[in-house]
Amino acid sequence: MKKFAVIVAAGSGTRMGYEIPKQFLHLSGVPIILRTSMVFLETFPDMKFIVVVGPGNVERARQILEPALSKTELIITEGGSNRFQSVRNGLNLVEDDSIVFIHDAVRCLLTGDLIKRSYESAIEIGNAIPAVTSSDSVRIGTLNENQFIDRNLVFLIQTPQSFKSILIKSAFNQTVGDSFTDEASVLESTGVKINLIKGEKTNIKITHPSDLKQAEAILGSRT
Repeated sequence: MKKFAVIVAAGSGTRMGYEIPKQFLHLSGVPIILRTSMVFLETFPDMKFIVVVGPGNVERARQILEPALSKTELIITEGGSNRFQSVRNGLNLVEDDSIVFIHDAVRCLLTGDLIKRSYESAIEIGNAIPAVTSSDSVRIGTLNENQFIDRNLVFLIQTPQSFKSILIKSAFNQTVGDSFTDEASVLESTGVKINLIKGEKTNIKITHPSDLKQAEAILGSRT
């Protein structure tokens, strides 16, 4: 089955505090967005890429990615005003009868094993959402009170979120809702049951400067 990686790289990265978006920063000498893409390509050489970037960043992304992805299909397009619109822009370019991996560009430490497991589960069930349990104690709060929750019942959701294209493209035809925090929540709103698979603790999202240091440490431990 055809495979598409929709790499979401449309964020401005203001929390990182750099002049350029975080997905274009270097981690151990390699642009983060390139590290992310190469994990998918090395796992599945027939992977096709749709990279969704912020306004004005198409050429920057092209210069970084085209040399490394020259032997596969690469489309770079601009995102919208929010994640829902950006992902929909990417999905509009995905061919039918395929598996779609929707992935945060700044989660560059995922492994090929996670991608393979996501693919196999999406083929079998229709969707695959990686998640890890919380290592911390968890409490849920309301306006006036809070209460303990068993942390083993709390799942922290990651990407890639993987889907049969017919399911996720149909789900994104609806109007954006306030409850849509990720692609799984969009699909779930159509009545489809969400299938969680085991994520990876090291599949961190690089958002703050301290995350860069943690990512460097993870890379160092792998070598």
